Amino acid sequence: MRSRRLKNEINVVPYIDVMLVLLVIFMVAAPMMSTGSVDLPSVGKSSLAPQDPMRVLVKADGEIALRDEKGQERQIDTAGLLEAVRTEQAKNPELAVLIAADKNVRYETVLDVLDTLKQQEIRRVGLETGQRQAQKPQGQGR
Repeated sequence: MRSRRLKNEINVVPYIDVMLVLLVIFMVAAPMMSTGSVDLPSVGKSSLAPQDPMRVLVKADGEIALRDEKGQERQIDTAGLLEAVRTEQAKNPELAVLIAADKNVRYETVLDVLDTLKQQEIRRVGLETGQRQAQKPQGQGR
């Protein structure tokens, strides 16, 4: 009898067949998968602004101020802000509170004010935004 020699080669054909079958399965299944979508609000499509909201201003240095209906601002701390909002909401339960922040303020500061109001179960809290001005294209040359 002859002794068998060991074959030192790997037969890759079955592996290629399996990979091609998997590729076809994924190519057929991928278009059928539903992708998650996020509907972000845009300023242009937002609903009407609330009537006579209470405005909380967060300035560039992180200071908080309260603006009344006459447009006058007064500096306030967090405890004073909560007290003022509760007092006004006792008079009008549907009072909206808008937070307007300076463009250069840290985002974390705005979130702290928003979170403080939400923790005290103030229902109608929103962020005030300004209309974006259309920018003129820069000319070339000159």
